[in-house]
Amino acid sequence: MRKIVVSEFVSLDNVIQAPGGTEEDTEGGFTHGGWTWPFWHDEIGANFFQEMTRTDALLLGRKTWEIHGGAFDPMAAGDPFGDLMNTMPKYVVSTTLTTTSSWRNSTLISSNVVEEVRALKAQPGKNIAIDGSSVLIHTLAEHDLIDEYHLHVYPLVLGSGKKLFPEGLRVNLRLVEARPLPSGVVFMHYERA
Repeated sequence: MRKIVVSEFVSLDNVIQAPGGTEEDTEGGFTHGGWTWPFWHDEIGANFFQEMTRTDALLLGRKTWEIHGGAFDPMAAGDPFGDLMNTMPKYVVSTTLTTTSSWRNSTLISSNVVEEVRALKAQPGKNIAIDGSSVLIHTLAEHDLIDEYHLHVYPLVLGSGKKLFPEGLRVNLRLVEARPLPSGVVFMHYERA
């Protein structure tokens, strides 16, 4: 059975919203976008590429899928990162999308999300990765469908924003690895306990 692996940049107060840019996701009046940049270190990119070697599909919520697709789909062939993201199969969960034509190799999941994700996990293959996608992650966590969390924990508290873990849900995890990076970020790998 395949594993679902959540891979996130997260603040000390559990926020995952808009790590990459000021205009990335301003929903709810969020004004802290781009909070990861002062802490960049090449090991963060290396961790991502290592994770992708164990992954053969992405599972994303609509907003994250649109943000990623807008960035990666236009990339010219030959860019290693763009090629990886554009050729990998993607599953987007949305009740509002009617087409996935804006990002190649994407499939729409518009109903029976929990059952569809269980069916994806039952297929042969490597890991299924999720990033961003707070609403989807909450749904999957509530149905005990997430197997691992690969977190880059940043040394800051944002005070507001979309959270990785849903309010009121207990999630028991087992620490597999914790590794500080020179920029103050700590990479943490957890499995379901």
